[in-house]
Amino acid sequence: MSTAPPSLHRDVPLAPFTTLELGGRARLFLEVAREGELVEALRWAAAQGMPAALLGGGSNVVVDDEGFPGLVVRVATRGIEVARSAQEILLTAAAGEPWDEVVNLAVSEGWAGIECLSGIPGTVGATPIQNVGAYGQEVGQVLHSLCALDRSTWEVVTLPGGELQLGYRTSLLRRQPGRWAVLAVTLALRPGGAATLRYQELEELLQTGRRDPGLARVREAVLELRRGKSMLLTPDDPNRRSVGSFFLNPLVEPTVADEVARRAVAAGCLDAPQRLPRFPAPAGAVKLPAAWLVEHAGFPRGYRRGAVGLSTRHALALVHHGGGCTAELLALARNIVTAVEERFGVTLVPEPTALDGTPLALRGTPGGGACLRP
Repeated sequence: MSTAPPSLHRDVPLAPFTTLELGGRARLFLEVAREGELVEALRWAAAQGMPAALLGGGSNVVVDDEGFPGLVVRVATRGIEVARSAQEILLTAAAGEPWDEVVNLAVSEGWAGIECLSGIPGTVGATPIQNVGAYGQEVGQVLHSLCALDRSTWEVVTLPGGELQLGYRTSLLRRQPGRWAVLAVTLALRPGGAATLRYQELEELLQTGRRDPGLARVREAVLELRRGKSMLLTPDDPNRRSVGSFFLNPLVEPTVADEVARRAVAAGCLDAPQRLPRFPAPAGAVKLPAAWLVEHAGFPRGYRRGAVGLSTRHALALVHHGGGCTAELLALARNIVTAVEERFGVTLVPEPTALDGTPLALRGTPGGGACLRP
């Protein structure tokens, strides 16, 4: 593509396109509604020697105050196709489809497999990148395949779900930022299947015993739980400007968990080491709840520092109260990481990424965070 894409805009504020409502401006900005437009826009940027980044729902991204020096492509592609058999439903959704609309469709049709992922903001294309999960389900459990543009070869390829190296909030796509542009995702769902009940909090809310409550009831319950934690994008919620959970739950060796428990007792956070909340994880690892570590490192729910702070309902959600900047948010995140390291010897890893898909830089010196106003 030798000429610039039509509808190309210059110097566009990015904050309104993110759930944090933070960040600077894009040098160039383009919204695409068709898959071909997306591919051609990325090829054009590459031909100009210009960096290009993809933006979906903006719910798992932190945009720098300095903005982005190249082209930001907002993916607004739509379309759903369904292939049916007696055993499974293959649902293919374009990358720009809102994720919760796809979940709602599946539940209303009686297709099991993603009902516990209700209420998660963002678009379909982002879900396999971090292997989105909640309340006992992960996208990886039903991911049949995806269609993606390999930006290293400019080939459009189909990647089977089994080849994506899916793990806890990670995948091959996340470990190779900038290489892949997801175009569509195919999910293998179970027609008439039972709802998934693997999460204690969800089971306790439903109180159904061993009876299948049905997909619709599970979806309602998940939405209720998320609403109670300010994890739904509700306009009147004071905690709404966030990316949800900011840190991953640490996966550690059992000996490390034992050391965390020892430190917690020594710091007066626990009266006995066996009271440390810990959960079994794959490969013999132990999952520690990051929210507990954050709160017991001195950052309770509702903690506030200027225009940023922690949600009043969930210690893992860093929130922007308005009028702030990304530097303030990242400074708070660094302070939390440092405090958890000093008290418990565990390093928290951020769940959101920078706009270009690379990890957030949280290893700098903790501080107040100087705002650079766009």
